[in-house]
Amino acid sequence: MGKLEGKVACITGGTRSIGRAMAEAFLAEGASVVVNGRDPEKGEQCLAEMGAGDRATFYAGDAAKQEAVEGLIDFTIDRYGHLDICCLNSGGVLHSAPVAQMTDEEWLLEIDWNLNHVFWGMRRSLHHMLERNYGRIIVTSSVEGKLGKPGIPGYSTTKHAVNGLVKAAAAEVGTTGVTVNAILPGIIETDIVRSTGPESAKAMGLPGYDELIALFCAESAIKRPNKVEEVAAVAVLLASDAGRNMTGCLFPVDGGTLPY
Repeated sequence: MGKLEGKVACITGGTRSIGRAMAEAFLAEGASVVVNGRDPEKGEQCLAEMGAGDRATFYAGDAAKQEAVEGLIDFTIDRYGHLDICCLNSGGVLHSAPVAQMTDEEWLLEIDWNLNHVFWGMRRSLHHMLERNYGRIIVTSSVEGKLGKPGIPGYSTTKHAVNGLVKAAAAEVGTTGVTVNAILPGIIETDIVRSTGPESAKAMGLPGYDELIALFCAESAIKRPNKVEEVAAVAVLLASDAGRNMTGCLFPVDGGTLPY
């Protein structure tokens, strides 16, 4: 028996990077998983590569859109009968620019993708989980939700807000059997980071991508990028029975970057 045998999970941004690692880890522990992504072709490829049969399903939708996030929750319950674990994982640096140069459109898109998507998914999940007096909500935040770097104000602001939302929700539902936690990864060289890294480096006053990665690594104790599998391992802990007394927590998986 796996740690998550018989459990049902859904994951926003579940076809790649951290979300993909979470999906694979949950499947390995016996759960059924609905992975969300924007590209149906990539979604079907992801399912084929994971090879979990009926225990893995894809749901297409943009996590920056309310109807997609809420639709994922509803689809998961319709598909598997209930929802035990909701991983609100999608997000990232969409626009790198100093505050004085960031447009309203860029700012609002950061809020929708990184913050509102978490609120929409958390609210919808709680409607179902509170009826069953059981559930695990796991949010992928960031060390930048406790720090703050120049050039990525939208990302830093939304991650700070996500951490506050996790704390507030956990306090509200603490007696119900539902836990709410956030994982704060340090730098990971995901495909999103590789694509947005050069722009972020420029906005931060760095020569290029390599210098960006070097800066983040230098801030850590391990002096290397973190790995998606290291984040997924903590997600399994929080999703399992071993995590039943952990709620309202912000778990750094950052190689010793945060000072507290």
